Amino acid sequence: MRFIDEYRDPERARALLEEIRRVASREWTIMEICGGQTHSIMRNGIDQLLPSNIRLVHGPGCPVCVTPLETIERVLAIASRPGVIITSFGDMLRVPGSTKDLFMARSEGADVRIVFSPLEALQIARDHPDREVVFLAVGFETTAPANAMAIRQAAREGIGNFSELVSQVTVPPAMRAILSSPGNRVQGFLAAGHVCAIMGWEEYEPVSAEFGVPVVPAGFEPVDLLAGILTVVEMLEAGASGVKNAYGRIVTREGNPEAMRVMNEVFEVADRPWRGIGVIAKSGLVLRDAFHRFDAEKRFDVGHIAPQESPLCRSGEVLQGHLKPSDCPAFGRECTPLTPLGATMVSSEGACSAYFKYHRNATL
Repeated sequence: MRFIDEYRDPERARALLEEIRRVASREWTIMEICGGQTHSIMRNGIDQLLPSNIRLVHGPGCPVCVTPLETIERVLAIASRPGVIITSFGDMLRVPGSTKDLFMARSEGADVRIVFSPLEALQIARDHPDREVVFLAVGFETTAPANAMAIRQAAREGIGNFSELVSQVTVPPAMRAILSSPGNRVQGFLAAGHVCAIMGWEEYEPVSAEFGVPVVPAGFEPVDLLAGILTVVEMLEAGASGVKNAYGRIVTREGNPEAMRVMNEVFEVADRPWRGIGVIAKSGLVLRDAFHRFDAEKRFDVGHIAPQESPLCRSGEVLQGHLKPSDCPAFGRECTPLTPLGATMVSSEGACSAYFKYHRNATL
């Protein structure tokens, strides 16, 4: 407990805030990529404690939020078929499709089960050889190794009734898309500590060099975040780019080679759509040819499903840092956690959810 409390120490936090105020001589816009960091920032009031010339914007690092609408519609279509068990992490069950979500599908009779690991889903397939078991495999590089491991194990055991509906995405291409966009305001990044724990930080170095921006892997506790923000500000003030690690107790440059090896054995890079953003080149992971028999999209022939987003939802602009959630006209009105228009309002890592929960809008 002392270890955790060290990174929530108010004295250290105050000292870091004072140093940020001292160092920051200009206006700077910093993006925290990860939705978990966004919620920690809001929960601890860091956005309100920072000096007014330091602006935080919120990035696309919420796996639930960027899972495309067509993936939700495809899993709903699969769930409606007899003899199918859908397995998923709990945070995907409230993500809205065009007309309903997986919770509604379950209330209508679909067999939808919450699991805590893809290996748990694989065990369900072992226990029910007469049923098709589908795992909704979403996320960034943090979930990809475990999802790959389940596929590899299914192949080794010859389990023929298990498949994954894959919607895996990766962070660096999204950063490139943000920095290349005409309306970009981002001048530096806080990188997600848990992604970097898997991938290291080497993959951010080309992005930093290409666009001349600082990238700082950071953690999730208040002191972690403030230390990361201070490091970005110091680099910006010095006109420096590159990657500096502010999460040294967890993150190394090389990451976790074994996790990356399993991930690369099962998946390969491909273009991927991001909800609210569109297709980002080489930003996703798909199953390699050797594992295509475990691809639920092909097994159930649902790849043609391509629905349209609500025209009221502006979550794509939020995910790219162009818009604060509270600036969306539908925020807190047509779009609430009970009546969400987009995944950013229901995800535990969504920026719109954080703004609603922590009252970052005077109308709430």
